[in-house]
Amino acid sequence: MDPTGNTEFSGLISRAGLGIEEASGLLGVSSRTVRRYIKGETKRIDPLKLLLLREVADDRCRDGSPEGFRFVDLFAGIGGLRLPFEEIGGRCVFSSEWDRFCRETYSANFPEPADSDHEFAGDIRPWAAEPQTIPKHDVLLAGFPCQPFSIAGVSKKNALGRPHGFLCDTQGTLFYDLARILEHHRPPAFLLENVRNLERHDRGRTFATIMHVLGHDLGYNVSTRVIDSSPWVPQKRERIFIVGFRERTSFGFDRLAIPAGPGPVLGSILETVVDPKYTLTAHLWNYLQEYKERHRRAGNGFGYSLFGPDDVTRTLSARYHKDGSEILVRQRDRRPRRLTPRECARLMGFEKQGETGFRIPVSDTQAYRQFGNAVVVPVVRAVAQLMKPHIADLLAREGREVPSARQAEFLLPEPALAG
Repeated sequence: MDPTGNTEFSGLISRAGLGIEEASGLLGVSSRTVRRYIKGETKRIDPLKLLLLREVADDRCRDGSPEGFRFVDLFAGIGGLRLPFEEIGGRCVFSSEWDRFCRETYSANFPEPADSDHEFAGDIRPWAAEPQTIPKHDVLLAGFPCQPFSIAGVSKKNALGRPHGFLCDTQGTLFYDLARILEHHRPPAFLLENVRNLERHDRGRTFATIMHVLGHDLGYNVSTRVIDSSPWVPQKRERIFIVGFRERTSFGFDRLAIPAGPGPVLGSILETVVDPKYTLTAHLWNYLQEYKERHRRAGNGFGYSLFGPDDVTRTLSARYHKDGSEILVRQRDRRPRRLTPRECARLMGFEKQGETGFRIPVSDTQAYRQFGNAVVVPVVRAVAQLMKPHIADLLAREGREVPSARQAEFLLPEPALAG
């Protein structure tokens, strides 16, 4: 396998302005196969497919057609926001992520051609201080750090007597770095994601400040919605999504396509054969039971949670690596077990059951942290599909067009009434 990926294939994809799903439809192969081509995991690519791709790229270049829309992926994590926006025809031109283990996973799943000018930055602050160094883009994506605004983060900082939110000297001010980038580049659209508690932090003053900066100071038309992931994946996970458009549009979250009927259950993402190492030790299982019993007697609900194949889980958190107590899988005649990292990838919608296309190059501990901090991909996919015609309309006003990428196949919700 070529560690740098298939640079010819990647270069043609870029020249043609194709997203993963559009390339899949054009070439008559699965999106997983397209990713294998890009990563160099397939030794030989059908010459006719390369010829077809080259013809499309040449035609678009001759016609002066654009390479789709350009987006930047800030506080990128492991790429959960990037995936759906590639699928609707976008091309990532800049990424930033400070955590070195997340960078390892991100790079493994989004290899760039050797001749690519794509910059993968670490700390965003030096770039935000000189925003002109960030490439021009049409959409800004950012899962900006949520720890200062989360219930767990606020409780911890209060206990330690430390400031949080906008008073935090480290992460809290990173929102303002986003604002500086938006102010300089004025992209037609943005999507921000954060924990639900952002709305309630500091009695709503934090959220009000964010909305004031985005809407009043920067002049964007902003819409927000808290979305629960359980219609798409077997996990109750609520996150707030903030969408902004530079120009007035008819965008509205009330049109979000939410799958109808009962949602998926845990059994749909569980592996059939699981390494015994994921089963809790007798010592840890006894400890968790005693801990829960102590709190039951004290009249509160702290403790582990057990789930079976017909259940929907609690929210997967970054602390899952410690004891797995928030989501323990029930096993017949045996102690319960943790989810495997692969099952976590499926619980977060990075792949479907039976596939192993998403690469996990890090330790289990780091993988649990990464998936616990990630976005649920099919939720973002639904938001991206909702944003796509409005992005296309704004670019059309500039005489540009967005490639008509095919919809994602395996996680796109069935048509349903908006929820």
